[in-house]
Amino acid sequence: MKKFFAVIALFSLTLLTTSSFAQMSIDKGTKFVNLGIGLGGGYYYSAGIGFNAAADFGVTKNITVGGAVGYRSFGDGFGGYDLGARGSYHFNELLNTPENLDLYAGLGLTYFAYTGAASSFYNPSFIAVPIHLGGRYMFAEKTGVFAELGSSISVLKLGVTFKLGQ
Repeated sequence: MKKFFAVIALFSLTLLTTSSFAQMSIDKGTKFVNLGIGLGGGYYYSAGIGFNAAADFGVTKNITVGGAVGYRSFGDGFGGYDLGARGSYHFNELLNTPENLDLYAGLGLTYFAYTGAASSFYNPSFIAVPIHLGGRYMFAEKTGVFAELGSSISVLKLGVTFKLGQ
């Protein structure tokens, strides 16, 4: 738990010490890819580390849509994955954030399925509507880090992000 708070404190300090006055532009054609690990409980379990990937595509000013996939092993032959779509609103312009910071929130529609032994004990699959609240900090023009809180396969997702367009 101490490591978790240390990571959050370091991320917050990085965000607070950023000095710039223009916002990161999110418009039609903007593309991001996130690759990360997931920590904390997911739909039902708190054990194990999850792996996730998401892609966001700008469809209009401040709005992206995309997809996400995640996998989590709970141990002892239990695991699960989710696959779905997501949409986000980016608050950069509204909050006047620095140009290398992207703050967003949104929701999705995902299919979750248990794998291995878990599928015989629980309902093997279901549809979920996960929410997410996140931020990206770009330390280079096309590369950065992200943190995302949400209700999918992991409560906290941390990783790298890549800006592919615009």
